[in-house]
Amino acid sequence: MTGAAPLMVAEPPAAYLKRPPVVVDCSALAAILFDEASRDLAVERLAGKALFAPALLAHEIVSVALKKQQLGWNPDSISLALTDFGSYDIKLLPVDVVAQYDIAMRYKLSAYDAAYLALAANLKASLATFDTKLNAAARVHLANLGT
Repeated sequence: MTGAAPLMVAEPPAAYLKRPPVVVDCSALAAILFDEASRDLAVERLAGKALFAPALLAHEIVSVALKKQQLGWNPDSISLALTDFGSYDIKLLPVDVVAQYDIAMRYKLSAYDAAYLALAANLKASLATFDTKLNAAARVHLANLGT
């Protein structure tokens, strides 16, 4: 064969390609919504991912908003952050409470943190968090899923 044609690949926009799943916890999303110092890192790490979270995420975001209010944040900024939360494409899912309890006991996590890790394990997905204790537990737990 002479002069073989080059292989050409045409792709749809990135939004149409399969996005890897990631479970996002409240610390990561709150950094974005409330424009915290770690916001840019969170935006960068979550870009292009399919986002999932336990259904409790909405309640935790409201809890953060209440804490921001107590710290004297502008009510309009808080309202904007809560409105922005509603615009994020995050699939909120129920969590297996037995798995959640087992994980909480095994890694000495709060029930809330254990919910994020239980969901990540169930989905076999990454977990995005700024919480060092939750991250340490997730590294061990997720690495041992196949064993």
